Formats: sequence, C-alpha cells, structure tokens
Amino acid sequence: MKNPLLILAGALGLSSAVQAEPLKVGDDAPVMVVVNQDGEEVDLGNVYAEGTTLVYFYPKADTPGCTAQACSLRDAYTELTDAGVTVIGVSGDSVKSQKAFAEKYKLPFTLVSDPDSKLMEAFGVPHRLSFASRQAYLIRDGKIVWLDYKASTKQQAADALAALKDVSDGS
Repeated sequence: MKNPLLILAGALGLSSAVQAEPLKVGDDAPVMVVVNQDGEEVDLGNVYAEGTTLVYFYPKADTPGCTAQACSLRDAYTELTDAGVTVIGVSGDSVKSQKAFAEKYKLPFTLVSDPDSKLMEAFGVPHRLSFASRQAYLIRDGKIVWLDYKASTKQQAADALAALKDVSDGS
C-alpha cells in the first residue's frame, strides 16, 4: 500500500521544486505590477523603461545567504546606480518581512513580495512553495541581457557589475 502522506505531498507539489521554462538572454523580461516592501504597487514595465534593471531572486529574507547577497548589493549601490542600474530583490516573503529586512540592513533598493510566486514563475525561477532559487537577471530595453542561474551571495554586486561592463562593451 502506498503511503498516503507521499501521495498527498506529490499532489500538492511538495516533493519537487516548481519550475517553469527558464528565461534566456534575449527573452522579453516579464512585465507585471508587483508590491514592494512599503505595500506600494510597482509596474515593472515602467521600471524597465527607465534604464537597466537588476532583478534578483532570493529564498528568504534575513537568512545568512540572502543577507550576504542583499548587503553585497547595498554596499555597491552607489556604483550600481551610477551605472544606471535599478535594483529589485524578489522573494516569497510578506510585505511586512520585506520591510523589516530592508530596514534592518538599510537596503536602499526595492524588495518585492511574491508570496504567490507569480513573478518567480514568470521568470522561470525554480521554487519550492514560495522559496525562490537564487537567480539574477540584468534587463535593458525590456530584454534580458545577462542572467545567472546560480547567483552568488557575497559576489552578487561584483558579478552584476562585471556583466554590465560586458554587455555595455558588446553593445
């Protein structure tokens, strides 16, 4: 007889990560309206139109790896913004958790609450429940120009800046 808990876990999708087709360089970046750490709506299409955007996904606010990743971007924020980059972090955390995370670590960029995983799915980011895989995307003119399916924690800013230089040199 099969274990009813295993059957239930499989039916609920708990036995493996959910994954849509991953986006690739050259693909259109998903456009949707999301909610930031202040409970305000952010239209990603408008953000993309303002210049280069770094959208990075992380599993859970205020955990060691996610904090290192966010602080890497915080510490290089001036360099990123001087290069015309808007930074947006995304996780399945609540608006309240995102706000607390941003305040605790003085994060100067937008954090998006994606508890229903719609943005994760639009980008093709694997996730288990609402815990995203760590990934990063540079978007220019609404198109993905660089991506990292295994984004670094401590090197996130350096990796994004190096990629930005590469895509700028190749333009």
